[in-house]
Amino acid sequence: MKITKKLNLFDFTMIVVSLVIGMGIFRTPVNVAKAVDTPFIFFFIWLVGGLVALCGALTYAEIGSRLPVTGAYYKIFSYAYHPSIAFAVNCLILVSNAASLAAVALVGGEYLTGIFLPISKDLSWLKDAANFQYVQTIQIIIAVTAIIIFYGVNLLGLKTSARTQTVLMGVKIIMIILLITPLFFASSPVPEVLISSTAHDSLFTEYLKAFGIGLVAVSFTYGGYQQTINFGAEVNKPNKNIPKGIFSGIFIIITLYLIINYAYVKVIGFEELKNSKNIAAIMAGKIFGINAERILSVFLFLSVLGYVNVLLMSNPRVMAAMSEDKILPVSFGKRNAGTEVLTTSLSVFAALCVLIVFWAKEFDTILSFTIFLDCFGMILSAGSIFILR
Repeated sequence: MKITKKLNLFDFTMIVVSLVIGMGIFRTPVNVAKAVDTPFIFFFIWLVGGLVALCGALTYAEIGSRLPVTGAYYKIFSYAYHPSIAFAVNCLILVSNAASLAAVALVGGEYLTGIFLPISKDLSWLKDAANFQYVQTIQIIIAVTAIIIFYGVNLLGLKTSARTQTVLMGVKIIMIILLITPLFFASSPVPEVLISSTAHDSLFTEYLKAFGIGLVAVSFTYGGYQQTINFGAEVNKPNKNIPKGIFSGIFIIITLYLIINYAYVKVIGFEELKNSKNIAAIMAGKIFGINAERILSVFLFLSVLGYVNVLLMSNPRVMAAMSEDKILPVSFGKRNAGTEVLTTSLSVFAALCVLIVFWAKEFDTILSFTIFLDCFGMILSAGSIFILR
């Protein structure tokens, strides 16, 4: 079936931003702060992670322009290496992406649960095993519900899911503006991010270890842009718009991440950041009160829906590409005659996401797992650029 070009530069850029800004920036700064001793290292890790992401974006921009096909993240392995390698790597990547979606959905559940349960201010309440199990069950239900809802949205077709993504991206931008706003209202002084009393007491090896641990969380937060090349055949003027969209999106993301993290440290405080959880909502509450904390929690949950939606848009296209090479059954590549939806691939990927939610149950359980698989796939896929040239 011939695919009608449906995504313009703006649509594609919004997809890039949405694939990267899920819920990581509203959760992983806690993991990074716990790993390091000083605010300086905290910000340095975020800057290094951004530069690595920018280099990666330039690489995938070239790959996407040279191979503008549906499911390109599979096709580059098949073309540059061998179909068997493509199959093995992409099976791992599909599981990793499903885990990433599950992790983000669970973080959304954490924020939404905090609206009506007394856990944002009194963490001791969770020490009771029964209370913890109760909260965890609610978070799992919320995460699974989000996946099912946007599975339905994606069944309506690419144009519907792309328009939905644009709306949710608008919500995300509003939310990010709300996060940055406290910088102009906070009465606390700007933190001395370059100075720390512990800076001279730590060994270089300890700094290096902290840097590595922190970079794991940062890499998760910056990841996702590589999946944008899966839309290659559905982008207008792909040779021009794919590189522009990927580069523009990553530049926007790096800028936003650095500003948001600065706001966290300024408003919440570096030491308190280490022991917080729903950090974005807590920051809003410190400046504007408890009602603002609840409102922002709702916005954060809507941000989760955007990330869930965009991964459900992207990954079935990899399965379709694998089907074209007869590695997966033909049904994975069949599109609905009316909506052009890859129904079988979409259904299988959504089911995999739900299974991982039930298996992992918590964000931290998934984090290291996804980073290991992502790094393995990205090294091989980025290396394909030398063959494509």
